[in-house]
Order: sequence, then C-alpha cells, then structure tokens
Amino acid sequence: MERVKLIWEFRGPNALPIANHHVIHLKEFVENEQLQNTLCDTEKMSDMFVKAYLVIERQHMDDLRNRLKPHRGQVYKED
Repeated sequence: MERVKLIWEFRGPNALPIANHHVIHLKEFVENEQLQNTLCDTEKMSDMFVKAYLVIERQHMDDLRNRLKPHRGQVYKED
C-alpha cells in the first residue's frame, strides 16, 4: 500500500513548540476521522526549521490535502 507524507514547515525561534502543537491537532484529527495506518510527528531540521508531518494512505490524499492544507507532500518510503 502506498502512503503519502503531508508536511507543514515552521521556521523561526518558536518553530519547535509550534510544530509540536500542530502535531497535537493532527493526532486529534486522525482520531476524530478514525484514520488507520498513519504516522504523525515532527522532524527538527535545525533550531530554526522544524517540520510537522502526517503519513496517510494514498487513497485519502486528495481529500486530506484539501481539508488540512499542508505546505507540501511527498511519497512516503519506510526505512
């Protein structure tokens, strides 16, 4: 099953707390929508640049992209 990573980027001295707070809302959304097979977390790129992300099944991509307005997305590859 192909999955997609929806990404929100936060920059500045408060990037990490803002991204962490965004993840709280993403997790609430996942629970309310009863989405399965998801991952949600942050990636710290530097002290001034942090990404929040939500990995979803590709079948949900169009709907969730329109509803959640991520800054960008990419195909998710598991390590």
